[in-house]
Parts: sequence; structure tokens; C-alpha cells
Amino acid sequence: MTRGTTGPDRLRRVERWLAGTQGARLRRAEDPLVVDLGYGASPVTVTDLQRRLRAVRPDVRVVGLEISPERVDLARRRVAGVPGAPEFAVGGFELAVPGGGSPVLVRAFNVLRQYETGEVLATWDLMRSRLAPGGLVVDGTCDELGRRACWVALEREAGPVSLTVSVRLAGLPAPSAVAERLPKVLIHRNVAGEGVHDLLRAADAAWARAAPAGTFGVRQRWVATCRDLARDWPVLGSVARWRLGELTVAWDCVAPRAGGA
Repeated sequence: MTRGTTGPDRLRRVERWLAGTQGARLRRAEDPLVVDLGYGASPVTVTDLQRRLRAVRPDVRVVGLEISPERVDLARRRVAGVPGAPEFAVGGFELAVPGGGSPVLVRAFNVLRQYETGEVLATWDLMRSRLAPGGLVVDGTCDELGRRACWVALEREAGPVSLTVSVRLAGLPAPSAVAERLPKVLIHRNVAGEGVHDLLRAADAAWARAAPAGTFGVRQRWVATCRDLARDWPVLGSVARWRLGELTVAWDCVAPRAGGA
């Protein structure tokens, strides 16, 4: 069982990314089923996710899964009598939901961080095997207030495809400040010779070079940093995403090199 730490809007960054960049998956799904896995001691992140995704697909069906029956009972009591509220059930990485179905989107945030690194790949494969065709899993971590977050996107068919960093730009000392929030598969790979280490060092250098752009605001400095990085790194997305404090790169450039994933 996870520590359960949670709070309103804590996962707003990944919710915004899911709605903004992955909405097409949800819109074309025959069954708009979404799972929030390991939501914690309060159902608030599940209801937050449902509210955000309803703007993309009004008939989205969101299910919160927890391995703690007590947490599930509490969530059910909290939403009892609320029209259209999310569903809650006891479950884990096998993604078994009430009434069956294969989810098109799965969010597993601050869950695998509490497992051993050697368990990550098998868990990824299990979750991917339960997705609907064209489905996606996001495995990520964030701080207590949701100001710094990082996640891996895993497609059912292709496996891990990208790494996204999303930070609150105000007060950000350097991009590498997100290092302690790297997903489990990368948290111990931030060392010389590994792709994620090289990326964070390159991002810090680009951030320093972009200091003059800070005259026009921290967003412009971040955009300039992303543009700089894109010269040598497989940076995905556009200025519209960068302005939100996001940086997404193709997974291959940060995948663990010395064995592992």
C-alpha cells in the first residue's frame, strides 16, 4: 500500500498533459475507460482526473483502483449520492475494473516509486497487457504540492515512448531540480554515462545560456531552453506545451544504458 499522500490538484500537471496531448486516444476509444491506479488516502485525484477528461470526452468512465479495501470504502462513502461520480474498486496492476473492460488510459502516479527497481519492467508489461488497443499508461512521480513532476508514457504496442518533465517555473533554480522526482526506473540512473543524467546536465546548460531571455519572463526563458535543447536532443511537442513548463523527449535518449529497462 502506498503512503497515500494526496491533495486537490496535486496531479494537475499530468492531467493537463493527458487532456492536451492524449485526448485523441480517448475520443476515438470505443470504451472511454480510464483508470487512476493507487490514488491514495483520498479520492480527490480521481475526481480531479474525471473533471479534466470530461472536457475531452463527456462520457468518460473513470475508475479509481486501490489495494486497500479501507481506502476504497472511504472513497465510495465520499461520493455516495453524487451523480456521475467515479467508480472505486479494490485492485492493482492487473487493472481489473468493475464490470470488466480494458482501459484506454491508465495513470499510476507515486506508486512504482515505492517498489524495487527490478520490479518495474514486469509491472509495465502487466499494465500494458491490460490496455485497450492504442492505450497508454503514464508512470510518474511528483512532489507533495504537484509543482515538480516527471513521467514515462508507455504505449500498449510500443512500450515506453517518452519522458516528460513538468515544473512550476516560478522560483525554478535549474531544470535538474526535478531529479529527485524522476520515475523509479530512472531515479538511480542520474549518474555519469546515463542518458537522463546527460539530459539534465544539457538542460541546465541551456537554462544558463537562456538567462537573457528571462528579461521577458521565466516562460520565455524556459521556451528558449527547450529550443536550445531541440538542436541536439529529440525534444517533442511545441511552444504551446513548453510554455506550460513542460519538456518531453523521446524515451530512447534517456532509457537506462547499463542494463535494466
